[in-house]
Amino acid sequence: MKRTFAIGIGGAAGQGVATPGDIFAKIFSRRGLHLNAYNAYQSIIRGGHTFLTIRTGPEKVTNMGNRIDLLIPLNQDAIDRHLGLLSDGASCLYNADTIKPGSAAEGVQLCPLPVSKLADITRNKVAQNTLAVGAALSMTGIDFQALEEVLTEQFKKKGDAVVSENVGIAHAGYEYASANFKPFAWPLPMTENRYAVLSGNIAMAMGGAAAGVKFYCAYPMSPSTGVLHWMAAHARKAGIMVRQVEDEIGVVNMAIGAAHAGVRSMCATSGGGFALMSEGLGLSAMMETPVVVIDCQRAGPSTGVPTKTEQGDLWQILGAAFGDYPRVIACPLDIGDSFKIIAEIFNFADRFQCPGIVLSDLLLSEGRLSVDPKDLDFAPAIDRGDLITAPDANTNGGYKRYKITDSGISPRAIPGVAGYTHTAASDEHDEDGVLISDEFTNPTKRRAMMEKRMRKVEGIAAAVPPPELWGPRDADVTLIGWGSTKGVIEEACEILTDQGIVANQLQIRWLVPLHGEAIVDILKNARHTIIVENNYSGQFARYLRSETSFVPDGYIRKYDGEPFMPHHIVDAVQEQLGGKTKLSVPAHEVLV
Repeated sequence: MKRTFAIGIGGAAGQGVATPGDIFAKIFSRRGLHLNAYNAYQSIIRGGHTFLTIRTGPEKVTNMGNRIDLLIPLNQDAIDRHLGLLSDGASCLYNADTIKPGSAAEGVQLCPLPVSKLADITRNKVAQNTLAVGAALSMTGIDFQALEEVLTEQFKKKGDAVVSENVGIAHAGYEYASANFKPFAWPLPMTENRYAVLSGNIAMAMGGAAAGVKFYCAYPMSPSTGVLHWMAAHARKAGIMVRQVEDEIGVVNMAIGAAHAGVRSMCATSGGGFALMSEGLGLSAMMETPVVVIDCQRAGPSTGVPTKTEQGDLWQILGAAFGDYPRVIACPLDIGDSFKIIAEIFNFADRFQCPGIVLSDLLLSEGRLSVDPKDLDFAPAIDRGDLITAPDANTNGGYKRYKITDSGISPRAIPGVAGYTHTAASDEHDEDGVLISDEFTNPTKRRAMMEKRMRKVEGIAAAVPPPELWGPRDADVTLIGWGSTKGVIEEACEILTDQGIVANQLQIRWLVPLHGEAIVDILKNARHTIIVENNYSGQFARYLRSETSFVPDGYIRKYDGEPFMPHHIVDAVQEQLGGKTKLSVPAHEVLV
């Protein structure tokens, strides 16, 4: 199994949990280590428990893992919640002035920091955080210089005095730990590699810029707001028009308007905002105007749990807008893939003149991952499809925007190009865009136009690649997932294989087109199949069954707002294969 090191930082919202995480992330990435970070927080500004996990190692780290090696509780609540989860070899760094640790498991090192003796807490209210970071770096065998460099960057805008104060506090923690606490048996190594650290929101925003997006708009809604923040911060440099709109109805229609004018246009929201966008997506389909919409899923329904993750929007996305129309729906597999998928879906949306929907979730949107800079060089050639941008003397005013073609794709002219006058509206229309006012007197035209649009479906299916099976073909169990569950299923497969249960993985990236025949062909010879997803009702399992009639041998579902950990999947697989379950559900269906 891969060797990793995980730090857990817990406290109340407002205690500065995120800042130590940012510092650790910079230090680890600069040592050439992979990392994965996830912050579990509540939707209140102050108070309420927050717990950030950052896991690192020389090999790729795909999820938050099963264990914490170093716990840094910033208040009593955090140590009460998490100390009992530590096992042999782990350590806990805490403020000895304010926290009473209680009893820990055998082999767990308790590391009390005399905060008031090491720092002037009347001047610096978050001194315990800085002391703990310094102590942690000492225990992991990392030179203090690495921390000094990051602290200087972190506080340089506040002036030299603040930098000097924080470096001094961190150094006091570093020295105290060196003298009083046992270092970890496995010092964190250093490699020659260098990685970028991105959230999924930043990756999608950067992917949009790389794909040639020139208009972005949104209404702030967690967990998608990070896309808007990046776009607004880089708008001038990237040459992107960015607008914050009054609501999601305005957002999607403004995005469609910009796309109709000829630029690549994108917007992002969460489940509640996407519900308001549904009618606009129908407009995009009827006008055959490509637009890309990102839905960052969170726990619902309604406001639900706004700061928790879930894969609960699938059926909403599949049913977005009414009527039949071609579309492309994709779900990124990890944060690096969040960058790549934007460029890909824009090419498909432009080529087939239809909406493109990216289905992310809070785990990806707000989590952070080390990404090889080479992966950010990925940029397929921009394909705008059959787009007319300049006049042609041969048209002679005979342009038909919705010309019936064998492929269903009609040449699309940017409004204002001489000789290419046409009407674009939400009503059904003829080839030249003239509205069909009464379907019953024009049934032939309606059928012809509907069939023209739907012929794109075959072209989309041929252009989008089918999924592939990862791992040995002759496995004891095949785990099927979609989107963000990829990394945790991957590690669960490794653990299961080490335990004598050979496992492989089928991860779905493209939801529409689904490539149902290819999926069934892969699964038909599998010994035991289990679908893993972050929702209550098994939305993907129902979708796969509705499209292919395929029913797996078992299910693993989680819907408490937190992501899967590898042991959740490993334990559930063992229960199902053993025919035993500790839960009050059928043996073929384990809810985590």
